[in-house]
Amino acid sequence: MSVINWFEIPVSDIDRAARFYESVLGTRLKREDFAGVPHAIFAKTMETNTTGALVADPRHKPGSSGTVLYLHAPELDASLARVAKAGGSVVVPKTDIGPMGMYAIIADTEGNRVGLHAQATKS
Repeated sequence: MSVINWFEIPVSDIDRAARFYESVLGTRLKREDFAGVPHAIFAKTMETNTTGALVADPRHKPGSSGTVLYLHAPELDASLARVAKAGGSVVVPKTDIGPMGMYAIIADTEGNRVGLHAQATKS
C-alpha cells in the first residue's frame, strides 16, 4: 500500500516561509531542528494523519521540483532492494531518524525524488 505520510517543502528562509504558510492557512507551524536542519512543521489535524514541514536544508533548493513526498514503506530494506531493479536509484540511503523511524529518498524512472518512510519498531 502506498499512502503518503510526510512531505517536505524546501525553503531558503524558514521564518519568511513559515510566516507565509501561517498567514495563508491560518495556523501555527511548530519550529524544530532535526540534525541541524531547521523545520517548521504542519500540525496533524482531525481530518488527516498526513503532515509535513517547511525545511531549510541547503541540500534541497526551492523550486518546481522541490517538494518531497514520503510514502509509507514498512519493509524499507526490501523496498530499497527493489528500486534499481525497477529502473530507479537510491538518492539518500536508509537513514535512522530515531523514534520517528527510518527513511530513504529514491529517484523514480521519471527523475522524481520520492521519500520512503518506515515507522520505528517497538522494542
